[in-house]
Amino acid sequence: MTKITLKFVVLSLILLSQLSLYGKNESYKLPTDSADTWQVSLITCGPGVEVYNQFGHSAIRMKNDKMGIDAIYNYGIFNFNTPNFSLKFILGETDYQLGIQGYQDFIDWYAYCNRDVWEQVIDLTIDEKNTLIDLLNENYKPQNRIYRYNFFYDNCATRPRDLIEKCLEGRLQYGEDMNDTNTGESFRSIVHQFTKDNAWSQFGIDLLLGSEADKPISKRAMMFIPSYLKNYFDNARTSQGKPLVLLHNQPVVIPSAAKERHDTPLTPFRCALFLFIVTSALTIFGIHKRMSFWYFDLVLFMLAGIVGCSLAFMSLFSQHPTVSPNYLVFLFQPLHLILLPWFIHKVKKLKRSRYLMALTIELTLFILLWAIIPQKIPLAVIPLALCLLTRSSSNWLLSQSNNI
Repeated sequence: MTKITLKFVVLSLILLSQLSLYGKNESYKLPTDSADTWQVSLITCGPGVEVYNQFGHSAIRMKNDKMGIDAIYNYGIFNFNTPNFSLKFILGETDYQLGIQGYQDFIDWYAYCNRDVWEQVIDLTIDEKNTLIDLLNENYKPQNRIYRYNFFYDNCATRPRDLIEKCLEGRLQYGEDMNDTNTGESFRSIVHQFTKDNAWSQFGIDLLLGSEADKPISKRAMMFIPSYLKNYFDNARTSQGKPLVLLHNQPVVIPSAAKERHDTPLTPFRCALFLFIVTSALTIFGIHKRMSFWYFDLVLFMLAGIVGCSLAFMSLFSQHPTVSPNYLVFLFQPLHLILLPWFIHKVKKLKRSRYLMALTIELTLFILLWAIIPQKIPLAVIPLALCLLTRSSSNWLLSQSNNI
């Protein structure tokens, strides 16, 4: 059994035990008496290695030694076995839920995964603690605990932030203008910070994100990342001038050596560049021998068309607010797939194809103007665009010379 498979087995067992820790009673409620004995904390977990956890995690800890309660309120529970999970995730229709977990089990799991955990004890009054308890109890009702997850706007970090802000009733001051978009950051640039050691993950996300992900975002919007939320809470104060964070603690400390990640040398750019070299060599040989190599074009344009159909589907039907418009659709066109039988037939016969002529012009403009397109285009896309341009232009030129 591989290490990753073992982790998933252990995770499933832990989740089952955690979700039933307090929850044999589906209507479990935190008691509101003795509010002065409650300790409220924001828990922040470091990034993991899998795609779905490489941005970190946030949760709320509710501790009451007098009552023997030490619970984690976790808005990051999801179920891979949900019917059509992958399709729902692509369409932005993924449902997450609030779960109650035992603190020690929660900590043990993140220690097992080599992920740091930080705790910030929040300085709340008795009334504010009671308000937070009421909000958590309301959120945990069976009819309320499931919510429509959105990675950028409504996730495991924004939910705890919103609850703590709500119980403070406008008395929370961050010390700077959180709505100012003059930050030099965008959703894409923030994502890049956490995927720099996983080139393929970053490339895949870059393909899916459209131009909306490149617009400047405010500091408040940046708090969709748990570590940003943690840092802004560190500098926040209440209206009385008291620091929001009363106490800092780090229950899980992972040595730097254990967190080192080594990316594969076969990065998307290197693979794309290699494909362009092969494409160029094949094209030069084909022009010299007057051969079309149509089967190479069949595979190349079919794959580009599949990617184009996926991007177009996301742009048209996904509820994710940052996937549309996506200018990569002009490169990876659905028409590559739709018109494939017709223009491949003409390529085989060395006949003229208006589609390839139009595509040559479009790809030339795309490559010339890529730097000013209002969307950050991954560098690995340029060799791929050159592959398509090389094949479309060479086939068109071969057909022209064949008809002279």
